[in-house]
Amino acid sequence: MTDRQPQAAAPRRRWWNLLFIVLMLGLTVIFLWLGNWQLQRLDEKQALIATVAARMDSAPLRLPPVAEWDFVGWERYDYQPVTLTGSFRHDSTVLVFTSLSAPNGRHSGPGYWVMAPFELDAGGFVFLNRGFVPQSSRAAFVDGGAAPTGRLTLTGIARLSEEAGSFTPDTDSTRRMDWVRDVERLALQSDADLTPLAPVFVDLPAGDEGALPQGGETVLTFTDNHLGYAITWFGFALITPLLLLVWLLAQRRARKVP
Repeated sequence: MTDRQPQAAAPRRRWWNLLFIVLMLGLTVIFLWLGNWQLQRLDEKQALIATVAARMDSAPLRLPPVAEWDFVGWERYDYQPVTLTGSFRHDSTVLVFTSLSAPNGRHSGPGYWVMAPFELDAGGFVFLNRGFVPQSSRAAFVDGGAAPTGRLTLTGIARLSEEAGSFTPDTDSTRRMDWVRDVERLALQSDADLTPLAPVFVDLPAGDEGALPQGGETVLTFTDNHLGYAITWFGFALITPLLLLVWLLAQRRARKVP
Protein backbone atom coordinates (compact mmCIF):
# COMPACT_ATOMS: atom_id res chain seq x y z
CA MET A 1 0.00 0.00 0.00
CA THR A 2 2.81 2.39 0.90
CA ASP A 3 4.59 1.88 -2.46
CA ARG A 4 1.39 2.14 -4.50
CA GLN A 5 0.34 5.52 -3.09
CA PRO A 6 3.40 7.43 -4.36
CA GLN A 7 3.05 5.64 -7.71
CA ALA A 8 -0.61 6.72 -7.97
CA ALA A 9 0.21 10.31 -6.95
CA ALA A 10 3.00 10.68 -9.50
CA PRO A 11 0.72 11.10 -12.58
CA ARG A 12 -1.42 13.66 -10.75
CA ARG A 13 1.69 15.55 -9.76
CA ARG A 14 2.93 15.56 -13.37
CA TRP A 15 -0.43 16.94 -14.55
CA TRP A 16 -0.33 19.68 -11.92
CA ASN A 17 3.24 20.54 -12.92
CA LEU A 18 2.25 20.68 -16.58
CA LEU A 19 -0.73 22.88 -15.75
CA PHE A 20 1.51 25.25 -13.80
CA ILE A 21 3.95 25.49 -16.72
CA VAL A 22 1.14 26.25 -19.16
CA LEU A 23 -0.26 28.84 -16.77
CA MET A 24 3.06 30.66 -16.43
CA LEU A 25 3.69 30.62 -20.19
CA GLY A 26 0.14 31.82 -20.77
CA LEU A 27 0.64 34.69 -18.33
CA THR A 28 3.82 35.65 -20.15
CA VAL A 29 1.94 35.85 -23.45
CA ILE A 30 -0.84 37.89 -21.84
CA PHE A 31 1.66 40.31 -20.27
CA LEU A 32 3.40 40.79 -23.63
CA TRP A 33 0.04 41.47 -25.30
CA LEU A 34 -0.90 44.00 -22.61
CA GLY A 35 2.45 45.75 -22.99
CA ASN A 36 2.01 46.03 -26.76
CA TRP A 37 -1.57 47.24 -26.29
CA GLN A 38 -0.35 50.01 -24.00
CA LEU A 39 2.21 51.04 -26.62
CA GLN A 40 -0.61 51.29 -29.15
CA ARG A 41 -2.62 53.36 -26.68
CA LEU A 42 0.47 55.55 -26.20
CA ASP A 43 0.62 56.26 -29.94
CA GLU A 44 -3.13 57.02 -30.01
CA LYS A 45 -2.93 59.33 -26.98
CA GLN A 46 0.06 61.23 -28.34
CA ALA A 47 -1.71 61.61 -31.70
CA LEU A 48 -4.81 62.93 -29.89
CA ILE A 49 -2.77 65.42 -27.87
CA ALA A 50 -1.03 66.68 -31.03
CA THR A 51 -4.33 66.92 -32.93
CA VAL A 52 -6.09 68.84 -30.14
CA ALA A 53 -3.16 71.25 -29.78
CA ALA A 54 -3.08 71.94 -33.53
CA ARG A 55 -6.83 72.42 -33.86
CA MET A 56 -7.17 74.62 -30.80
CA ASP A 57 -4.58 76.96 -32.35
CA SER A 58 -6.50 77.17 -35.63
CA ALA A 59 -9.12 79.72 -36.64
CA PRO A 60 -12.78 78.72 -36.16
CA LEU A 61 -14.38 77.01 -39.15
CA ARG A 62 -17.96 76.98 -40.34
CA LEU A 63 -19.66 73.63 -40.73
CA PRO A 64 -19.95 72.37 -44.31
CA PRO A 65 -23.20 72.85 -46.21
CA VAL A 66 -26.02 70.48 -45.24
CA ALA A 67 -25.93 68.87 -48.69
CA GLU A 68 -22.41 67.60 -47.89
CA TRP A 69 -23.11 66.25 -44.40
CA ASP A 70 -23.51 62.64 -45.54
CA PHE A 71 -20.07 62.74 -47.16
CA VAL A 72 -18.07 64.70 -44.59
CA GLY A 73 -15.33 63.04 -42.58
CA TRP A 74 -16.59 64.40 -39.28
CA GLU A 75 -13.46 63.27 -37.42
CA ARG A 76 -11.92 66.36 -39.01
CA TYR A 77 -14.16 68.51 -36.80
CA ASP A 78 -13.50 66.78 -33.47
CA TYR A 79 -11.95 69.39 -31.12
CA GLN A 80 -12.16 71.96 -33.91
CA PRO A 81 -13.31 75.51 -33.04
CA VAL A 82 -16.36 76.31 -35.14
CA THR A 83 -18.62 79.32 -35.70
CA LEU A 84 -22.39 78.86 -36.03
CA THR A 85 -25.16 81.28 -36.92
CA GLY A 86 -28.78 80.49 -36.14
CA SER A 87 -31.21 80.29 -33.23
CA PHE A 88 -31.85 78.00 -30.27
CA ARG A 89 -34.79 75.62 -29.95
CA HIS A 90 -34.89 75.73 -26.17
CA ASP A 91 -38.16 73.81 -26.00
CA SER A 92 -36.18 70.72 -27.04
CA THR A 93 -33.46 71.09 -24.38
CA VAL A 94 -32.25 67.81 -22.85
CA LEU A 95 -30.25 67.52 -19.62
CA VAL A 96 -27.45 64.96 -19.66
CA PHE A 97 -26.32 63.71 -16.27
CA THR A 98 -22.63 64.05 -15.45
CA SER A 99 -20.28 64.51 -12.52
CA LEU A 100 -17.79 67.31 -13.00
CA SER A 101 -14.69 66.51 -10.96
CA ALA A 102 -12.09 68.90 -12.39
CA PRO A 103 -14.00 72.05 -13.33
CA ASN A 104 -12.58 75.14 -14.97
CA GLY A 105 -15.32 77.20 -13.32
CA ARG A 106 -16.80 77.53 -9.84
CA HIS A 107 -19.37 74.72 -9.95
CA SER A 108 -18.61 71.00 -9.78
CA GLY A 109 -19.96 67.68 -8.58
CA PRO A 110 -23.10 65.85 -9.78
CA GLY A 111 -25.12 67.81 -12.29
CA TYR A 112 -26.11 68.08 -15.93
CA TRP A 113 -24.96 69.25 -19.33
CA VAL A 114 -27.58 71.55 -20.83
CA MET A 115 -27.91 70.30 -24.41
CA ALA A 116 -30.04 72.51 -26.68
CA PRO A 117 -30.60 72.12 -30.43
CA PHE A 118 -29.51 75.06 -32.56
CA GLU A 119 -31.16 75.64 -35.92
CA LEU A 120 -28.60 76.87 -38.41
CA ASP A 121 -29.38 79.68 -40.83
CA ALA A 122 -27.82 77.54 -43.55
CA GLY A 123 -30.12 74.61 -42.68
CA GLY A 124 -29.88 71.66 -40.34
CA PHE A 125 -29.50 71.38 -36.58
CA VAL A 126 -26.58 71.04 -34.18
CA PHE A 127 -26.84 70.31 -30.46
CA LEU A 128 -25.01 72.91 -28.40
CA ASN A 129 -23.70 72.09 -24.96
CA ARG A 130 -24.47 75.33 -23.14
CA GLY A 131 -22.51 74.11 -20.12
CA PHE A 132 -22.79 72.49 -16.71
CA VAL A 133 -25.43 73.10 -14.03
CA PRO A 134 -25.39 71.46 -10.57
CA GLN A 135 -28.23 69.16 -9.53
CA SER A 136 -29.71 71.84 -7.29
CA SER A 137 -30.26 74.07 -10.35
CA ARG A 138 -31.85 71.40 -12.53
CA ALA A 139 -35.42 72.73 -12.42
CA ALA A 140 -34.38 76.13 -13.78
CA PHE A 141 -32.94 74.61 -16.98
CA VAL A 142 -35.35 71.81 -17.90
CA ASP A 143 -36.91 74.08 -20.53
CA GLY A 144 -33.78 76.02 -21.31
CA GLY A 145 -33.81 78.47 -18.41
CA ALA A 146 -32.90 82.10 -18.94
CA ALA A 147 -31.52 81.42 -22.38
CA PRO A 148 -30.49 83.69 -25.26
CA THR A 149 -33.05 84.01 -28.03
CA GLY A 150 -33.16 85.36 -31.54
CA ARG A 151 -30.54 85.06 -34.25
CA LEU A 152 -27.09 84.46 -32.78
CA THR A 153 -23.55 83.89 -33.98
CA LEU A 154 -21.68 81.64 -31.57
CA THR A 155 -18.23 80.08 -31.44
CA GLY A 156 -17.46 76.84 -29.63
CA ILE A 157 -15.56 73.57 -29.81
CA ALA A 158 -17.03 70.76 -31.89
CA ARG A 159 -17.01 67.24 -30.46
CA LEU A 160 -18.03 63.98 -32.07
CA SER A 161 -21.30 62.57 -30.78
CA GLU A 162 -20.76 60.16 -27.91
CA GLU A 163 -21.95 56.56 -28.21
CA ALA A 164 -24.19 54.87 -25.68
CA GLY A 165 -22.66 51.66 -24.34
CA SER A 166 -24.31 48.37 -23.48
CA PHE A 167 -24.54 49.47 -19.83
CA THR A 168 -25.85 52.99 -20.53
CA PRO A 169 -29.29 53.42 -18.89
CA ASP A 170 -32.27 54.14 -21.10
CA THR A 171 -33.31 57.71 -21.75
CA ASP A 172 -35.57 59.16 -19.06
CA SER A 173 -38.13 60.81 -21.34
CA THR A 174 -40.47 61.83 -18.51
CA ARG A 175 -37.74 64.07 -17.07
CA ARG A 176 -36.21 64.87 -20.49
CA MET A 177 -32.91 63.52 -19.23
CA ASP A 178 -30.20 61.32 -20.68
CA TRP A 179 -26.89 59.83 -19.62
CA VAL A 180 -24.70 60.31 -22.69
CA ARG A 181 -24.22 63.09 -25.24
CA ASP A 182 -25.44 60.95 -28.11
CA VAL A 183 -27.08 63.48 -30.42
CA GLU A 184 -29.38 60.92 -32.05
CA ARG A 185 -30.72 59.89 -28.65
CA LEU A 186 -31.15 63.52 -27.64
CA ALA A 187 -33.09 64.31 -30.82
CA LEU A 188 -35.58 61.52 -30.08
CA GLN A 189 -36.75 63.46 -27.02
CA SER A 190 -37.79 66.46 -29.11
CA ASP A 191 -41.34 66.96 -30.31
CA ALA A 192 -39.89 68.85 -33.29
CA ASP A 193 -38.22 67.35 -36.33
CA LEU A 194 -34.51 68.01 -35.91
CA THR A 195 -33.38 66.65 -39.25
CA PRO A 196 -30.90 66.88 -40.74
CA LEU A 197 -28.87 66.67 -37.53
CA ALA A 198 -25.08 67.05 -37.47
CA PRO A 199 -23.26 64.09 -35.85
CA VAL A 200 -21.33 66.50 -33.62
CA PHE A 201 -22.24 68.71 -30.70
CA VAL A 202 -20.56 71.99 -29.83
CA ASP A 203 -19.28 72.98 -26.39
CA LEU A 204 -19.84 76.67 -25.74
CA PRO A 205 -17.20 78.77 -23.96
CA ALA A 206 -17.36 80.05 -20.39
CA GLY A 207 -19.50 83.07 -19.63
CA ASP A 208 -19.30 85.41 -16.66
CA GLU A 209 -17.71 84.07 -13.47
CA GLY A 210 -20.22 81.89 -11.61
CA ALA A 211 -22.88 82.17 -14.34
CA LEU A 212 -24.95 79.12 -15.22
CA PRO A 213 -24.80 77.13 -17.38
CA GLN A 214 -21.05 76.93 -16.80
CA GLY A 215 -19.43 76.69 -20.22
CA GLY A 216 -15.78 76.22 -21.10
CA GLU A 217 -15.59 72.71 -19.64
CA THR A 218 -14.23 70.87 -22.68
CA VAL A 219 -11.45 68.52 -21.57
CA LEU A 220 -8.35 69.60 -23.50
CA THR A 221 -5.58 68.05 -21.38
CA PHE A 222 -5.09 64.31 -21.14
CA THR A 223 -3.13 62.07 -18.80
CA ASP A 224 -0.56 59.95 -20.61
CA ASN A 225 0.61 57.08 -18.39
CA HIS A 226 0.66 54.43 -21.10
CA LEU A 227 4.46 54.17 -21.33
CA GLY A 228 4.66 53.45 -17.60
CA TYR A 229 1.91 50.84 -17.91
CA ALA A 230 3.71 49.24 -20.87
CA ILE A 231 6.98 49.01 -18.92
CA THR A 232 5.11 47.41 -16.01
CA TRP A 233 3.52 44.73 -18.22
CA PHE A 234 6.78 44.01 -20.03
CA GLY A 235 8.45 43.72 -16.61
CA PHE A 236 5.89 41.08 -15.61
CA ALA A 237 6.51 39.33 -18.94
CA LEU A 238 10.23 39.16 -18.08
CA ILE A 239 9.79 38.08 -14.46
CA THR A 240 7.23 35.32 -15.10
CA PRO A 241 9.45 33.03 -17.23
CA LEU A 242 12.37 33.65 -14.84
CA LEU A 243 10.21 32.47 -11.95
CA LEU A 244 9.20 29.46 -14.02
CA LEU A 245 12.84 28.67 -14.71
CA VAL A 246 13.69 28.87 -11.01
CA TRP A 247 10.77 26.56 -10.22
CA LEU A 248 11.82 24.04 -12.90
CA LEU A 249 15.39 23.95 -11.55
CA ALA A 250 14.03 23.41 -8.03
CA GLN A 251 11.85 20.54 -9.28
CA ARG A 252 14.83 19.02 -11.03
CA ARG A 253 16.94 19.15 -7.89
CA ALA A 254 14.10 17.67 -5.84
CA ARG A 255 13.88 14.66 -8.18
CA LYS A 256 17.62 13.97 -7.72
CA VAL A 257 17.30 13.77 -3.96
CA PRO A 258 17.20 10.04 -2.98
